[in-house]
Formats: sequence, structure tokens, C-alpha cells
Amino acid sequence: MPAPKNTVRRPLLVASAVLLSTALTSPVALAAPKPSTSPSATPPAKMSTVGGARLGQPGTQVNLAGGVPVLPKGLSGRSWIVADAESGDVLAAHNAHWRLAPASTLKMLFADTLLPKWPKTTEHKVEPSDMAGIGSGSSMVGIKEDETYSVHDLWLGVFLRSGNDAVHVLSAMNGGVKNTVDEMNAHAEELQALDTHVVSPDGYDAPEQVSSAYDLTLFARSGMQKKDFREYCSTVSAKFPGETKKNKKGKKVRGSFEIQNTNRLLAGDYDVPVYQGIAGVKNGNTTNAGATFTGVAERDGKVLLVTVMNPRTNESNEVYKETANLFDWGFEAAGKVEPVGELVPPRSAAEAQPGPSASAGEAGGSGDGAAGAGAKPVASAASGGGADGAGVALGIAGGVVALLAGGAFLVNRRWPLPDLVRRRPRP
Repeated sequence: MPAPKNTVRRPLLVASAVLLSTALTSPVALAAPKPSTSPSATPPAKMSTVGGARLGQPGTQVNLAGGVPVLPKGLSGRSWIVADAESGDVLAAHNAHWRLAPASTLKMLFADTLLPKWPKTTEHKVEPSDMAGIGSGSSMVGIKEDETYSVHDLWLGVFLRSGNDAVHVLSAMNGGVKNTVDEMNAHAEELQALDTHVVSPDGYDAPEQVSSAYDLTLFARSGMQKKDFREYCSTVSAKFPGETKKNKKGKKVRGSFEIQNTNRLLAGDYDVPVYQGIAGVKNGNTTNAGATFTGVAERDGKVLLVTVMNPRTNESNEVYKETANLFDWGFEAAGKVEPVGELVPPRSAAEAQPGPSASAGEAGGSGDGAAGAGAKPVASAASGGGADGAGVALGIAGGVVALLAGGAFLVNRRWPLPDLVRRRPRP
């Protein structure tokens, strides 16, 4: 496998990231400020430099040169980032480390933290205490007390409907909200997502709950290594268990209802077409955060991650429109633009030096690991709960921040990805 053009540069960036992340673990760096919610708020003059010094500078960071397309006009997001999902190169960014309210995009960290804990078939009967503490006006999938749900059902509720009720039930299964929050914060630190401070596992607005476009992109990149994560975040629609009721004959029956993914680039909307090549990941919207979104898409063998936080316009679906424009720019600029930084590996892997015989490691929440290099693409996201089969799944081999058998990231070399499973044509 030929070495990438930036092989020499990458070890230096990774080494610097290790030093920077060590420095950033000081109490001052980790103190979580109140999220910037005022429309007139401006980014701090100094922000985290994890991933490169330029990513800590306010404003737009991009290396425009001959042959490099200009950035899209009219970008209004307070913070955004365009990165190569395989190499980790950050192609362009705007206030990448500005700590803002994340909304439900934080559910990516929730899923990446908890997905490996239970098989899909695990069942749980919901108790009233499981639903305690859900914020007023939360997005809900429609879970009912005293009904039994599989873990598979609950994750569909998290990813498709952004259900805070599903998050709280899974948190209850995990020892409670506090324990889940502690584990999420620990996992964020392990991923070197040092802008993030979790207060509520569902992303609901809470004092001092913050993340950044850079960190949300790290969560998506880590989550996409897990087969289950890829399946859920790329599923367009599915059947969800309803409430048990008596029919006309007095017999108890339990029906189901359809839920659809609220990711408009995946499911489409009246003013947003389905983005060709989209494979997830997660959207969010709250009063403090505004609209937030992280997406992953493929075109001509290139896979990009884009995160946009809080567009300043009130136009419907603006976060998806700006994301689509940044995807278009990134695919055109890939291979032409010099990166302004990189997505760093997890802390425990930053100094790992894998041997040539290392193999792709287990990364699946249900015991289904990521496919090995050269393996066939992952099958379409067909959920046992009744998915429509139109979803796509990103098959990730030893690349896109691949896991080794020992659980370490493979860094400093680029591994090819199997093809994305293409979206089936819509009827």
C-alpha cells in the first residue's frame, strides 16, 4: 500500500497533539463555560489547538491557492468543519473549537459510549423512574411505561427520532443518568474531545453543557467504526413498537408505528433533497444550540465529515443546506487544498506503533466488528424493527480511524475504505 503524500507531516502533528492534549488537561482548559447563546456573541480570541494551531484561531481557516475552489457564499454557521474521514485531514474550518451548546448531536457521544454494552436482543421493561428528568419540550419517540422494548428498538428511537425518552431508558439500564454522564465525559476525554462537557446525556440544554464542531466530528468518526452505529444512523425509517391494547375481541395486542429519520439530508424534505452519498450521522436543535448537524458522505471514493453548528439565519433547514454546500466544496477541494489541521486519534492510541501484521479490531456494539481490509461492504441498513431498506451503511475497514485488535487507533498511514453501500433508488 503506497504511503500518503503527507506521511512525513502526520507523525509531527500526532506528536504535537499528544503534547497539546496533555497541556489542555489543566483545570483552566477543562472548565466548562456557559454556552454562547447571544446572536452577537463572538468566539474567544484563544481556543484549543488540539489538531493544529490554526484550528484554535477564530474565523475561517483555509489554504486557498491556485486550483482550490473558493468556499461557498453565505455560510452563516457560527462554527463548522470539513474533514477527510479517512486521513483525518481538516480541509477547512471556521471557529472549529468554539465551545457551544451541542443539542442532540451530543447523542453521537452517548451512542459511541453505550452501544457496546448490550446485544441488540436485550429486552427491558420500562419503569416510571426510567423516564424521570426528561426536559420539557424534548423530542420523544413514544416510549410507554410498563412496556418492554429491545435495545434495538431503543437505539432506533435515539437515532431516528432523537428520542430523549429512549436516551433516558438506556441511561437507566446503564446505572442512571449520573453514571452515564460520567462515562460520556470520560470517553470524550479519551477521544481528546476536550472542548466537551456533558451535563445531560440527551443533549438537552443545560448550564455548562458544551461541545464544538471539532469534537462532534471526532464523535462521528469514532462512532462510524461501529457496525451498529453505522446501521442506525443511516436508517431512513423503521417500525417502532406501540402500546399494548385490547382489541375488539378483548385480546391484548401490540401494534407498531413508523418512525422516520429527522436527518433531512438522509430522508429529504420539501426544500432539501436527499444528498447523494450521504451515510448519516446526527442532527439536533434546541433553544440554546440552534440547529446543529454532523454528516458523513462519499463521492468518487472520497469520504468526508462535515459539522455545522448554529446557522445565524432563520431559514428552514439552513443547517442542512450549508452542510450540503460544504460537502460539495470539500469533494471538489479534496486533493487540491493543503489541510489546516487534523482530527487527532484517541489519547490511548496517540503513541501506538502498530506492526504490519496488525488486523482490524472488534468495534461492533452487537459483537459484529468492522470489516477487515478488503472485505465486502457492510449490508444495507435493514433494521429488524422494520426498516424500509433505503438506509445506507458506511463499511469501514482498517481505515477511518481503524481499531486494531488491541483497541488502538491506526495512525500515520491511510487505509482504503470498502465502498459505501449505495442508496437504493426511491420508487
